[in-house]
Amino acid sequence: MKKPASPFHLPTAARLLSLSVGLCLGLANPAQAEKADQLKPLNIASEKGGSIDMARQRTEFSGNVVLSKGSLILRAERIDLRETGDGYYQAYANGQTGKQVSFRQARDVPGEAIEGFADQVEYDTRSDTVRFIGNAVVHRLVGAAVADEVTGAVIVFDNRSEIFTLDGGQNSPHPSGRVRVVMMPRGAASAAPPDSPASGVNLQPSTSLPGGKKPS
Repeated sequence: MKKPASPFHLPTAARLLSLSVGLCLGLANPAQAEKADQLKPLNIASEKGGSIDMARQRTEFSGNVVLSKGSLILRAERIDLRETGDGYYQAYANGQTGKQVSFRQARDVPGEAIEGFADQVEYDTRSDTVRFIGNAVVHRLVGAAVADEVTGAVIVFDNRSEIFTLDGGQNSPHPSGRVRVVMMPRGAASAAPPDSPASGVNLQPSTSLPGGKKPS
């Protein structure tokens, strides 16, 4: 998979474009992503088919590919799926011009979900992390309403801790390369259906972005 221009080695001045760069968005009293998903099988379907390399434990699919695992749904133009020696999976998904990769997964909070869009998405079942790369946008949804939004060049979402780590740079949707966090008033989020309670959000400073695995 083609690697994006790395945002990790930006000049110091570029990193100072916004105080938001390097923030971690943590959900207070976190309810993890849907726990039942961990026990569900991983399924993939595509329009154009693909190839399976048994020796390398690698499968490639193309053409409106859909990867699902319980409530988790990953949609992309191409997905390169690799199985590790200990039985975990690493998925590298690429979009196409005008159509990004999309990700969605329910939270254990009734009526809430995490959804995101990016040029590339990496999903690792061992660490249970999702890495959004290039023009990345991630939402926390309460029902159909966007409760919180984060944007950046790279966004890493840890399903276990429910912490977002952001980095800015030239591949950020923001023209100046900044990362951006938008949090709706708690009252507005509470206006969602009664069975969709909102959870609080705390911002915590972070000075580093966890490294992600890169395909060879």
